[in-house]
Amino acid sequence: MTDATGPTSPTAVDGRRARMPFGIRLFLVYGALILVGIALSMRTVVDQAAVMPISPLGVVVMILLAYTIFTMTLVIQRKQAGFGLAIVLASLVIPAVLLLATSPVHPALPFFVAAFGLLLFRGLLRPEVRTYLSEA
Repeated sequence: MTDATGPTSPTAVDGRRARMPFGIRLFLVYGALILVGIALSMRTVVDQAAVMPISPLGVVVMILLAYTIFTMTLVIQRKQAGFGLAIVLASLVIPAVLLLATSPVHPALPFFVAAFGLLLFRGLLRPEVRTYLSEA
């Protein structure tokens, strides 16, 4: 199907944009949770920056912050490149589950995080997510 704007696009026949798939919504919630976690850890990063200007924790946190914001921006703009970056960012659930499983937290928390991760991957790997993220 070709219209006045170019080749097939994920817009409906009457000109409305396609609805955002559940996997994308769940990913945006996941990204927001990462940003909240970074915001809560900023106190530690700033305290370490007072002692040494470049700390390993500070470098990791800044890279994660930049990567998360860049990936969420691409996904919101419906860019194809956002799909692969979102999958890589979602894969951070795996070490989080392992870390929670070996830390003194509530015993059910690793299972909830693992279930969230499975739901996130299942949502991101659905075909409608690829068609939604179709702008070049």
